[in-house]
Amino acid sequence: MVTFVDRVTLHLRAGRGGNGCVSVRREKFKPLAGPDGGNGGHGGDVVLVADPQVTTLLSYHHSPHRTAGNGGFGMGDNRSGAAGESLELPVPVGTVVKDADGQTLIDLVDPGTRFVVAPGGIGGLGNAALANPKRKAPGFALLGTPGWEGDVLLELKTVADVALVGYPSAGKSSLIAAISAARPKIADYPFTTLHPNLGVVQAGDVRFTVADVPGLIEGASEGKGLGLEFLRHVERCTALVHVLDCATLEPGRDPLSDLDVILGELAAYPVPEGQIPLLERPQVVALNKVDVPEARDLAELVRPELEARGFRVFEISTVSHEGLRPLSFALGELVAQHRAAEALKPAPERIVIRPKGSEREFSVRVEGGTYGDIYRILGEKPVRWVQQTDFQNEEAVGYLADRLQKLGVEDELFRAGATPGATVVIGLGDGVVFDWDPSLTSVAELATAPRGTDPRLDASTRRTTSERRERYHELMDAKAEARAELEAERRAASGWSEEDEEE
Repeated sequence: MVTFVDRVTLHLRAGRGGNGCVSVRREKFKPLAGPDGGNGGHGGDVVLVADPQVTTLLSYHHSPHRTAGNGGFGMGDNRSGAAGESLELPVPVGTVVKDADGQTLIDLVDPGTRFVVAPGGIGGLGNAALANPKRKAPGFALLGTPGWEGDVLLELKTVADVALVGYPSAGKSSLIAAISAARPKIADYPFTTLHPNLGVVQAGDVRFTVADVPGLIEGASEGKGLGLEFLRHVERCTALVHVLDCATLEPGRDPLSDLDVILGELAAYPVPEGQIPLLERPQVVALNKVDVPEARDLAELVRPELEARGFRVFEISTVSHEGLRPLSFALGELVAQHRAAEALKPAPERIVIRPKGSEREFSVRVEGGTYGDIYRILGEKPVRWVQQTDFQNEEAVGYLADRLQKLGVEDELFRAGATPGATVVIGLGDGVVFDWDPSLTSVAELATAPRGTDPRLDASTRRTTSERRERYHELMDAKAEARAELEAERRAASGWSEEDEEE
């Protein structure tokens, strides 16, 4: 037996970008011919694809952890690393993708729709790409950034034109089996259907899909029975067919009371914003099991009252196939009218995405700490730059300081009240902690130093001429005092005195 799963949480991790390479080209008679370190490859994305051949999320229920490939490292001779292999996950058409907070990211209602749910990391630049006229031979490269990692919720909502709703054992599965090629499980006990079944119906020139929704009972919209789990599969349907059992043997039940209960549950179910409420959609009534004489008498009795309520009523039998053809053509007519109305609607407005150059790229937030204020820098660029920095390389740290200074981070820290030595954190959580030193100005390109070092980060400073002169005088005075003390000790040991020297 195949288990039907229509809601699952995926734990995704996109591929990490590869690190850039630090390399210097070496040729005959050219021992230092310039940098030739290649770039790292980008990490692989995790992509969701709406596939009509997939009908359940069962595979993701058993294997919820999915990871894309990492990017390769850059190499010498300007060889870039290989891009990480993207991971494509086929999902049923009609899958709604939500983030961990429950916000809808995308609704995959069209077959073939692709959505990058977890973008891969960016590959780091090699020292060849970082070279410029002022920094001709960089001794560092950028690291690759990690890919997106987190949880997403997949929720399947069946895409069908017509939904069959009704009490358990009303004959919905038998009806979809009679009018289509679908073969759902059929038995003589309630709640036989545990997941929606889809069938394709051909009525003249109109072809449409029918969904058999598991049976509803009173209180389904509040979580009773199986209705709450599967009422969302009715949201996308154009028309509703109320399948009423006219041959039920349960006491206290009749077609009219069953219909009132189902209408009450459909009215209590909230549909997403922008969709038509369930009870405002076209509805027809199918009085089932009229092949039983008592059921036919009951159907003829309740039909006038149902028509007085405004319903279009069909007396059917899934055993003898009586009334199925008129019902199919009536449903095909409703679907055709809906499709024609949708075709007349104006095309959705195009969404134009423009660069965010005019918007603020970072922010500084002041937070109180045990040992004073903490200045937290938030923004996509600063966080990404920190991830790309090799903090074991002084030149790379200096390059990070240059980028932050050009972005305007130091000016904003001054405005926020930061002072030299203040604690600065880049990113959320623990982030990367710095002791802010505003003296690191952006002159790294003009500084001459060995590759991989930055003189601005050197703790030892060169003494001035006056400092060396003062130090020299201190040493001379100390030597004179030492010689005087030594002479005094020598005379005291030999018993000499000033009177002996006078004689």
